[in-house]
Amino acid sequence: MEAQLQTDLRYPVGKYEIKPYSPELKEKWLRDIQFLPTDLEMVLLNLDEYQLDTPYREGGWSVKQLVHHVADSHMNAYTRFKLALTEDNPTIKPYDEKGWATLDDVYAVPVNVSITLLHALHQRWHAAIRNLSEERFDRTVYHPGNKIKMSLWQLLGMYAWHGRHHVAHITALRNRNNW
Repeated sequence: MEAQLQTDLRYPVGKYEIKPYSPELKEKWLRDIQFLPTDLEMVLLNLDEYQLDTPYREGGWSVKQLVHHVADSHMNAYTRFKLALTEDNPTIKPYDEKGWATLDDVYAVPVNVSITLLHALHQRWHAAIRNLSEERFDRTVYHPGNKIKMSLWQLLGMYAWHGRHHVAHITALRNRNNW
């Protein structure tokens, strides 16, 4: 039972699954990209410093770390999309997410700075990809850490899921603690 509870806390919206292209799914995922900053901002409303420093699960990152992580991750995602749209199967740069989540800026900078960044970033990102054809979503990047080629379609689904995933972490924490 403990293992099941741990799994639920780590993956509150389930694990990411690659799905075939469909215009309906494209619109859903694009809305996820477009509205993530607002969704994240809303789930943070009225949280105090103690709550922001609370891990979303035992052994997990704090809410503050999650918010800054989403900004870090999605800055990388935006760059990956732009590279794939302008180069032929570019090799992307992996980064140490855990290391980034413990750097000084994560503790020193208020979460609203990352929320503001996400609003601007997602506006640009959404504008860059909203009118892409199915063929353009077939463009790829090469991930050397995982040694795989990934299409923009796969990346769109993964980052749409990623945002929902972390908003759900914070929502579940708030619900468990009656915040």
